[in-house]
Amino acid sequence: MTGKRLMAIGINIDGVLEHDGLPALSFDERFARVAKAGVFDYAEVNLWPGDDVLPVIRASERHGVPIGVMGGIFCLGDDTLPEYAARNGEAAALGCRVFNCQVFARDQAGVALTLQRMGEFYLRLMDIGVRSGCLPSLEVHVDMWTEQFGRVAELGDWLERRGVPLRLTLDHSHLLFKLDNQEELTLSGLAGLDDGGHALLHPDSATSLYAQWLARGWVVHAHARSVQSPGMPNPWMRRGELAGRGIQYPFTAPAPGSYHGPWDESELAPWKLAVTQLLAWKKARRSSPLAQISCEFIPFADYGGATRYSILEQNVACARWLAQLQRA
Repeated sequence: MTGKRLMAIGINIDGVLEHDGLPALSFDERFARVAKAGVFDYAEVNLWPGDDVLPVIRASERHGVPIGVMGGIFCLGDDTLPEYAARNGEAAALGCRVFNCQVFARDQAGVALTLQRMGEFYLRLMDIGVRSGCLPSLEVHVDMWTEQFGRVAELGDWLERRGVPLRLTLDHSHLLFKLDNQEELTLSGLAGLDDGGHALLHPDSATSLYAQWLARGWVVHAHARSVQSPGMPNPWMRRGELAGRGIQYPFTAPAPGSYHGPWDESELAPWKLAVTQLLAWKKARRSSPLAQISCEFIPFADYGGATRYSILEQNVACARWLAQLQRA
């Protein structure tokens, strides 16, 4: 990753495509396109258990695009820690210093994770990371344990009492799309708020969760994907019986017919404010461990699934904007 920028700018390798109506690209083709774009310092790669990392490494080396962050999605069971340790070791060998972690709210037997169990799991992740040099970062994400946003501070306090810092990945889109959506707010433990979640979720609020988490020094990694507030569901791709959630709104105007709803640049304002605040916070604290931000426009149901605008072009445009913000 470059040392020239305040924060290195990356791209989730899942977002290197035109759209999901075309044949999937190989890792080699994806890394070639990232290199050609000329705006990214690194790629972020998420692998499932059993996925072979060698094609990713070869493509990265061939095209000169480092793998700056690795990550995975974990459902707790007897095999979870060995799987994490193996992936974390691969990441450390590539020079990664951050391993992004999504953790389901229930284990492999369907049992809900308590704060105690989540805390103990996080401590084990930290033990592995301290030994390897690649520390975990827990992502605040829908469908995961952290979707109940109040749990984040509870976990941070639990860890602090044990002398261990909470390390978070902040993707504002996973919070901002819930504004004024009572169903989504309920899923996050925020039912019945008179303000539609504004005090906690809107970046113009001094009491926003983003401000709280940054103030406590928890945010060590970030994802950038623009979103509406509230997010418009994606009727073009379903998740079971439901339309996809609206956690992706094009950063630049999509071509007519390529998106399932109207597009208005003013809808980007809350998200842009949140990201601008994040960068301002980093500028005032250059020594903080928050060192990179990954553009993450992706093609799945809750995001850009079945849309026909170029997802890669959205990532490139977002990266250019982030670079411009850092130069300002």
